[in-house]
Amino acid sequence: MTITPFDSTLHGRGFADADIARLFSDSAELRAMLITWGALARAQAAHGQIPSESAEAIHRATLEIQIDPGALTQDTARNGVCVPALAAQFRAEMQAPEHAQWLHHGATSQDIIDTGLALRLRQALGFIARGLDATVAMLADLAEAHAETPMPARTYGQLATPTTFGATVAIWGNGFLAQRSDLPRIRDLVQVVTLNGAGGTLSVMGKAGPVIRADLARGLGLADATDNRHAERSHIRALAGWLGQTLAAADKTASDLLLLTRDGSVTLGTGGSSSTMPQKSNPVAPSQIRALALHGQALTQALSTAPWDHRDGAQWFVEWLALPQLVAATARALSLLSGMTVAPDAARLRAPLDEPSGLIHAEAISFALDLPRPEAQAKVKAWVGEIRTEGGSLIEKSGLPSDRFTPEAQWGEAPALARRFARAARI
Repeated sequence: MTITPFDSTLHGRGFADADIARLFSDSAELRAMLITWGALARAQAAHGQIPSESAEAIHRATLEIQIDPGALTQDTARNGVCVPALAAQFRAEMQAPEHAQWLHHGATSQDIIDTGLALRLRQALGFIARGLDATVAMLADLAEAHAETPMPARTYGQLATPTTFGATVAIWGNGFLAQRSDLPRIRDLVQVVTLNGAGGTLSVMGKAGPVIRADLARGLGLADATDNRHAERSHIRALAGWLGQTLAAADKTASDLLLLTRDGSVTLGTGGSSSTMPQKSNPVAPSQIRALALHGQALTQALSTAPWDHRDGAQWFVEWLALPQLVAATARALSLLSGMTVAPDAARLRAPLDEPSGLIHAEAISFALDLPRPEAQAKVKAWVGEIRTEGGSLIEKSGLPSDRFTPEAQWGEAPALARRFARAARI
């Protein structure tokens, strides 16, 4: 296998998202940085920091010049960042030293790299938002269609009380609704311009610095981050946390589906084939989602540490290692989930509720008996013990009418929960 399956020709299609992969390519990174330089030159010229003729030349060149990432490899490894090599290569390609000298004026590498990242994250979060919407819509349809498809709830892995498949789907869906409602906050945090200069004070640009930053933000369609993003990376930690929680919602759904596919209570369309067992239809998609979510936990943890001093190269490098994979994992998990064909088998789901012993109705029977609560619980518990050793029916032992203990009579607000989620999903 390759160092990361996300970039693997063999395994990449299972774990990578094609749109995200294009956004986090070398060429996309350099293009975003060039766009940032062009917009910065114009903003600086508007406030007399650099000549207007030079700003227009730089801006035009950033749209026309193509830089080969391979030409920057050696210097980037030595410098830790690609900006010095990129600036040198760009100035050479411009063939206009009188204008090229004003490129990157008063900025620092992190300003350009982080602002370029913000441009790409804006697009990435757009893809993820569409994946969230598609996932929520799929789950809403499923919840509504099966609001009254009975099944047993399980607690601690054991049969508990009746519920419905639709209510179960609503549990999954509500996790995604929470993430969708929180997405605007995350966008506001990360879709921002970073322009702080070498020490975080933007000193080279003088009093015009904050105004230039605001103009740069407008020119790029980003927000103006007035704080020092070099030293304070809470926006990246917040993004990582949100992505991790979105993966956790996907993991909850995928894990429950893996359990439900074990006995055919749910099927997932065409599954994966086994190399040796012809009868198998393996639930590959939820297994991939679960793997992406578990990987995402480690990535989120890697991004949770606060940086040192006014700039921390090591923590910044960790972002480069972890954040693209975390974004890709989230996007892919959502596309896998929204693309599933989830088909519940109503008869198999219901079967444990109609099991002759009636043990799943033990709680309901204990409340229905005309006895003080402790006595009722003790009696039902004794009956349960007898049935487990000798057989029989708990409902018959109770002497209560059997029609009080159908799934429909005991599923409580399960159908309402399913429909309430479906309505909320479509708002």
